[in-house]
Amino acid sequence: MRDIPWNEIIGRIILPAIINTLQMVFFCFIFTSILGFIIAVSLYMTKEDGLRPNKTVYSILNGSISILRSFPFMILMVSIIPITRIITGSSIGWVSALVPLTVASMPFMARIIENIIKEVNPALIDAAKSVGATDMQIIFKVVLVEALPSLITGSVLSIIHVLNLTTVAGAIGAGGLGASALQYGYQSNNDNVMYSIIVVLICMVALIQFVGDKIYKKIKS
Repeated sequence: MRDIPWNEIIGRIILPAIINTLQMVFFCFIFTSILGFIIAVSLYMTKEDGLRPNKTVYSILNGSISILRSFPFMILMVSIIPITRIITGSSIGWVSALVPLTVASMPFMARIIENIIKEVNPALIDAAKSVGATDMQIIFKVVLVEALPSLITGSVLSIIHVLNLTTVAGAIGAGGLGASALQYGYQSNNDNVMYSIIVVLICMVALIQFVGDKIYKKIKS
């Protein structure tokens, strides 16, 4: 195959792929954060020593998360294609990829949030209860406030996790950097495209981590 000029690599391949990837990461992170937060708080509240202990609910949620996390992403993405088509009307493109990306990322995010909020000092919870705070006040005004710096760190890990998954999703029609690396780089034996996309991904991860660290330090200070 002919060598692709650099201006064409950047303008026709890399920039559109970056935009698609950022779209997938942004919307998936929003959906994942909302669903993961709900599940994590439910686990926190229904655990044995939680605010509203419920062994049945806790076991169902905990087991479901463990099962979903055990699925390799490629297998999960293919296996829920019928569901993806029902929700989005297609199984191709970055919008359709949001369904499996969210399903795969949600358990990861839920575990991160659950583990972080479990580390909040129980004495703070007891103090809030003693002054008559409701469950929601304890969650939002005590637990989340205390855990906020760690939640920022967890969010950074989740965003990078989603970014990694988008490259895999690109292999079966999601678009983005993963699809471009596969189609224009690997399958076309074009090292310029392949390694350019690798550099872009490294830079994106470094930038996400840098911004996350800055936010973390600002909140901690």
